[in-house]
Amino acid sequence: MTAQASAGRRTRLTPERERELYEAVVELLREVGYEALTMDAVAARTRSSKATLYRQWKGKPELVATALRHSKPVSLADIDTGSIVGDLHELIRCHDEDESKRDQELMRGLAHAAFRNEDLFRALRELLIEPELDSFRVLVRRAVDRGELAADNPASNYIPHMLFGCAMARPILEGIDADPEYSHRFIDAVVVPALGLS
Repeated sequence: MTAQASAGRRTRLTPERERELYEAVVELLREVGYEALTMDAVAARTRSSKATLYRQWKGKPELVATALRHSKPVSLADIDTGSIVGDLHELIRCHDEDESKRDQELMRGLAHAAFRNEDLFRALRELLIEPELDSFRVLVRRAVDRGELAADNPASNYIPHMLFGCAMARPILEGIDADPEYSHRFIDAVVVPALGLS
């Protein structure tokens, strides 16, 4: 789906209405999970017709991925503290503890669903994951331009892997979610040394 086609389909919804719909989709995801979420339920919750939903989005996978992207409290692309370490810590600071816990639970459920549903996996990659990876590339490029990082620093390609791994591994290894305090410590103890900044 091209950006032009997407924009063309969405001209009938105001930004406020679109935001309301995305929030409702994420609420439903938290309540019932991806598999049990239906377009009928979204239509009922948002007082929309299914025809409207399908006209705006191809189907449930695209709607869910787009809702998740637009419901994030902050985008890494909007953060620029003047240093790569400051940017990473600011990203964590923008999520409160309760929000982080809910997001981790949601992402664990979606990861499970995505590996069973090729359409969801593709939609998440295209509409949520790739834009985030692009934002991390911008973050690294700024650090290189400032002289913080060498352009050929091998660890810089793995910053998203480290942060995502931190969030996903702690519940398995320790039985505790990666709260913001833990994530800040992880950045200082693991990401900063890996980037050669300690």
